[in-house]
Amino acid sequence: MTSAAGPGNHDFEVQRSRLIYDGAILALRVDDVTMPGGRVAEREVVEHFGAVAVVARDEHGRIAMVRQYRHPIGRRLLELPAGLLDQGEGESALVAAQRELAEEVDLAARTWHVLVDLALSPGFTDEALRLYLAEDLEHLDAAQRSDEEADMSVEWVALSDAVANVLSGEIVNATSVAGILAVAAADASGTPLRAVEAPWTDEPTALRRRRRS
Repeated sequence: MTSAAGPGNHDFEVQRSRLIYDGAILALRVDDVTMPGGRVAEREVVEHFGAVAVVARDEHGRIAMVRQYRHPIGRRLLELPAGLLDQGEGESALVAAQRELAEEVDLAARTWHVLVDLALSPGFTDEALRLYLAEDLEHLDAAQRSDEEADMSVEWVALSDAVANVLSGEIVNATSVAGILAVAAADASGTPLRAVEAPWTDEPTALRRRRRS
């Protein structure tokens, strides 16, 4: 049965919501949602802080990447610098990206643009990520690192090599794949990038609100 108003017009109203798990970097809730035709269905939602990542490109066209151990898949991955939006409402996405760039690869940048926004798996989580392009780089003193990051190495990769590594399966981290291909596409097409103040429609807020309350 379809909605009387026709496809694309149904209001998916939440009748009830309950918290199942509340962990360090995510929470799981179950919503009872009204479907077209009136049936109420359960939808599991993983709440996430959200994250930022940075394509930091130097004057030679190389991008800064890190090789980091990722426990859920049990191996090291070549990735863009990235991190969670877990410092509270006082830290904007841009400031978080600047912090992560300094903490992970000891860099600062004078020029910033929004590269692309990602909804990472919208079928079950509100996790979203904003990717920035950072240029006009300067090197900083080495940051102190702990846990997995203490084992992390920094690699400078030519953009063309990074694209080839994506297509060969060497780079598989979804954020890194998106950032690398987005920069290559923007360069090829000449498409202007957004300013850092550009609205982020899908920035996650549920977990941050939950922590604040």
